[in-house]
Parts: sequence; C-alpha cells; structure tokens
Amino acid sequence: MPPAPEGAGSTARALRIGATLVLAGLAALGCRAVHLPLPWMLGPLLATAALGVAGVPVMASVRLRNLGLALIGVGLGLHFSPDVAALILRIAPAIVLGVLWALLLGYLFYRMLHRLHGGDRATCFYAAAIGGASEMALLAERAGGRVDRVAAAHSLRVLLVVTLVPLTLQAFGVHGDEASATAATAVRLPGLAALAVGAAAGVVLLQRLKAPNPWVLGPLLATLLPCAAGLELSALPPGASAFGQMALGVALGTRFTPAFAQAAPRWLAAVAAGTLAMLVVSAGYGWLLGRAAGLPAATAVLATTPGGIAEMAITAQVLQLGVPVVTAFQVVRYIAVLTLMPALFALELRLRP
Repeated sequence: MPPAPEGAGSTARALRIGATLVLAGLAALGCRAVHLPLPWMLGPLLATAALGVAGVPVMASVRLRNLGLALIGVGLGLHFSPDVAALILRIAPAIVLGVLWALLLGYLFYRMLHRLHGGDRATCFYAAAIGGASEMALLAERAGGRVDRVAAAHSLRVLLVVTLVPLTLQAFGVHGDEASATAATAVRLPGLAALAVGAAAGVVLLQRLKAPNPWVLGPLLATLLPCAAGLELSALPPGASAFGQMALGVALGTRFTPAFAQAAPRWLAAVAAGTLAMLVVSAGYGWLLGRAAGLPAATAVLATTPGGIAEMAITAQVLQLGVPVVTAFQVVRYIAVLTLMPALFALELRLRP
C-alpha cells in the first residue's frame, strides 16, 4: 500500500472537526427551537456524546476548546462589579461552608462507591471527589488508582449535572435575579483589545505557574480584577458566549466513545446513582444555605451543585442566576478540593488501614 500523502492526516482531522462543529451547531439550533435551556452547550454536548457512543468519529479541536474556555472566563469576569465584589466578601463564610459541603459530599460518595463496587480505594476516592476530571485522574494515577475509571466517572457526573440541572430549573420556572448584570454593556474596541491582552497574559502566567485550568481561571482573574475596581472596559461581541458554550459542549461530548459505554457498566451505574443522590441532597443543602446567607434559593442551589466551574457558571449566566456568586463558590471549591485531596486521602488510609 503506498504511503498516505503528506498532510492527509491533518486534512482528515480538520474535516472531522469541521463536520463535528456543523452537527453541533445544528443540534444547538434544534434545542433552541424547542426552547431547551443552554441550547448552545446542551445541544452539542448531547449530540456529540450520542454520536461518539454510537461509533461516529466525532472530534473536538483543542485550540477551539481553549478559545471557548477563555471566552467563558472573560464573560464571567465581566460580572464582577465593585458592588458584586463587596457582596462576595460579605458571603465569604457561606462560600467556606460550600467548600466543606463539597468535601463531605465527595467523601460520602466515595464510601458509597467503595461499598457498592469495591476495588481499590484510590480509584473510588478520586472518582468521587468534586473536582476536575483531568486533575483528579492525575492524582489517582499518583496514588495507584485506575485513571480510566476516574476519568469516566467525572465525565459521566458532569454530563448528568449539566443536563439535569438546567432542565430541572426550567421545569420549576426559575427566573433570574438582578445580580446577573455585567459591569459593561457596550462593545468598545479599545476595551475589548485590553480584555484580549489581559486574558492572554493570564493564561500564560498560570501556565508558567503550572496552575490548573489556566484557560478559564487566567482570563477570569484578568477580567475580574479591573471590573471589581470599577473599570468598564467592554462587553463581549454578540455570539462570543454561544461560541464558548458550543466549544465546551463539543469538548465534553467527545469524551464519550464506544469503549466508554462498554467499559465497567457496574462502575458507571454506581457513579450515575451516586450523582443523582448528590444532586438531590445538594439541592436541599443549597436551599438551606441560601436562606441562612440571604441569597436567592436558585442561586445558592446552583452554587453548591457538584458540577464544574465552566459548566455551572455558564448555567448561571444563561439562566441569569447570580453569576458572580456561583462563580465564586465554584472557583474556591475547585481550588480547595484540588489542594486538599492528597492530604485527605492519606488521612483516610491512616484511619482505615
């Protein structure tokens, strides 16, 4: 057989990525037509996940995913006005309680997984932690756990959370609150350029510091700081948020492959059951915490939901549910879980040898 022409692989890859984006866009328009929440994220996510499990060779672009995450980070940062920054400081004790709840919830989920499924404790512990998939998989690998099962558990958890939470909120007729307004409402080219430069600098800085999730946290911090200081630089152009959601939805959906569906069905069933239980108890806890902290109930529920930063913040942004509050809860929880998990696992091994 003659060798493939040079560049044939890259051309095929580009065609697969382009076809995936077209299908994702059509799925988003379909979801929008039937008035589903988060159509630009849910449509691409569900469509690519279904096609991937069926064996269709869908593919995501890492560069487009990173650009989408950066746009999401900038969009979230624009919500942090000086008044919002003061609000975040006021509810700091509630944010700490949210972190403690996430740690407790992850531990209970771990105990459930270990009881139902057995297996090594490192795999169960890091699969149950309410953290990022790649970060928890890396920690599990260092502890001798199974990376594939940890990654599969987090992918399934995020899929269920991103799908069920917006649909449930819409079914209950949840409306937004006044805390969702952005600091800037008009597109200004000089300010937009400053946002782009700041976002790029934030990504580079966090990458050099080897910080987790630099494509979201870098642009978020670079935008948050001037907005919290009272600077109104620029709003994002129309369509930027939709593109970011679609890029994120495709990136999440392409994790699901035939191998994912066929591997360890009992394990995935246990993860699904635990995720559903966590959603129910987290909703109750969020409602109680919202009443105690003086936050809207829907905002507090979303802030304590066991999802990811980008996914939960985008849900809050689209549904207008206190974006800065949800973002603050999710970012602080993300950093705390990532930092504390190795020490907590070591403690678990000492207490339960």
